[in-house]
Amino acid sequence: MKLKTALLGAVASAAVMPLMAHAQDDTARGTRGSDGQVNIIYWQAPSIMNPYLSGGTKDLEAASLVIEPLARYDQDGNLVPWLVQEIPTVENGGVSEDLTSITWKLKEGLLWSDGSPLTSEDVRFTWEYCSAEGGGCAQSEKYNNVIDVETPDELTAIVRFDTAKPFPYGPFVGAQAPVIQKAQFADCLGPKAPECTDANFSPIGTGPFTVTEFRPNDVVSLEANPNYRDPAKPAFATATLKGGGDATAAGRAVLETGEFDYAWNLQLAPDVLANMEAAGQGKIVSAFGTLVERIMVNQTDPNPDLGEERATAAHPHPFLSEKPVRQALSMAIDRALLTEIGYGDAGRATCNVLPAPAIYASTANDACLTQDIEGAKALLDEAGWTDTNGDGTRDKDGVELEMLFQSSTNAVRQDFQALLKQWWEEIGFSVELRNIDSSVFFGGDPGSPDTFQKFFADVEMYANNFDGTDPEAYMANWECKQAPRPETQWQGNNMPRFCSEEYDALVAEMAETGELEKRAELAKAMNDMLMQEYVIIPLVDRGRVSAHSNTLGGVILNTWDSELWNAADWHRTDG
Repeated sequence: MKLKTALLGAVASAAVMPLMAHAQDDTARGTRGSDGQVNIIYWQAPSIMNPYLSGGTKDLEAASLVIEPLARYDQDGNLVPWLVQEIPTVENGGVSEDLTSITWKLKEGLLWSDGSPLTSEDVRFTWEYCSAEGGGCAQSEKYNNVIDVETPDELTAIVRFDTAKPFPYGPFVGAQAPVIQKAQFADCLGPKAPECTDANFSPIGTGPFTVTEFRPNDVVSLEANPNYRDPAKPAFATATLKGGGDATAAGRAVLETGEFDYAWNLQLAPDVLANMEAAGQGKIVSAFGTLVERIMVNQTDPNPDLGEERATAAHPHPFLSEKPVRQALSMAIDRALLTEIGYGDAGRATCNVLPAPAIYASTANDACLTQDIEGAKALLDEAGWTDTNGDGTRDKDGVELEMLFQSSTNAVRQDFQALLKQWWEEIGFSVELRNIDSSVFFGGDPGSPDTFQKFFADVEMYANNFDGTDPEAYMANWECKQAPRPETQWQGNNMPRFCSEEYDALVAEMAETGELEKRAELAKAMNDMLMQEYVIIPLVDRGRVSAHSNTLGGVILNTWDSELWNAADWHRTDG
């Protein structure tokens, strides 16, 4: 077996350690609620407070103020206990010798915000909720290989796998896989999940805040959780998470006017950020993690004439199913220029969808760093795509290279769209641009035609990343079963609808592989397959860039989990 030594090779890379990094000196702070109100702006407004029904970062992070995982990652990528007594390992007996189970021990006395006790039954139910038949779970890859969650007592949850799992820290770990309350969601299994509006908008949680009002795609009003486990936290009695507008307005609201205390995802040109910070009201915070701006290339036909089979595997894409066409799109791109104009020092041109940690970063695809317009034209010529009717767009067998290119509404993304359109039209494509309000695009509403999961376009652009430093669950995003489709209520993370038995076999092998170097080989192999099939075209390895006011203390930017991971420790300072 490729096992045991390895579990803790992988875990050691995550540096399992006690939760200390985010602890705050309580002597410097008052009692719960003593610092009044905190104002947070996420210009991509939350659409739902249930991360199991949305893959949008805005929704995951908003929900993290309320619902929590058993363990999470700190700002250095260290795995830390959150609702549990310790991180289970083979050494402490929490992980079985054969690596087929992991036992989590809840801390004693934990309460939901409604005053009822958190128990192992809630942990088990969360798995049942995400794996229920007839539903779609946006985080289903976190629960790969789980066959049961046993509850021998109220504080013990034993997760059992159908194979040896050298890295068993997918389920219930990180902001993307929190525990939800069984009592609240019991009637929301499978197809009923999207119908439970009250639960999805106002989940009962164990986090520092509770929802008092939720207005989708607008604002979340919160107040301090009266049953939060630390009686001195949170310092703020109330919180407002405002959505809407754009990154420019959000940056100004913190850095120039002081209207807000924290602004997320300031996706702005470097000179714009520098000018804002010069106003002296706040500070920019940034760090690199695994956030990659990428183009997703649809392998299915989004033609609306196909009705319910639109953008499903029943109908391959009329031209993007050809590898040379996809490759030409990638070759035409000047990634260095995109990085310079969009992100400056907060970005790095990349040829990988998995850019970090360093051990997982492939060098096999670095040729993409050099733009090759003429090579792209020659490739299309060789594949038989020529402009037979002189309209400027290549065609073959009556099919024109006409694309709808969609993304979310954002100044940097629209700049990117304009440049990409120019380059792609230079090599013989016709490109129509579309941008969609971020709250809708990333919202996950199965009834909306405009979500990035539905992907009713030919190519789309956005950024994504993963919790923690181990990419097992992230690379499982592109398994065949992860393709969004009507049967999953359009949930799933395989937006291109890529499907390869070879790829799925690599996912299964990584699940059973413990040696860190071998895991890295497998992760690189999966990355390289996606890159060399050109179903994902990476552009920029983006640093997280946010800002906080000079009077907001306790902020620790975290690129490995939710940015709001330690909001319980935020407090008011003199600036």
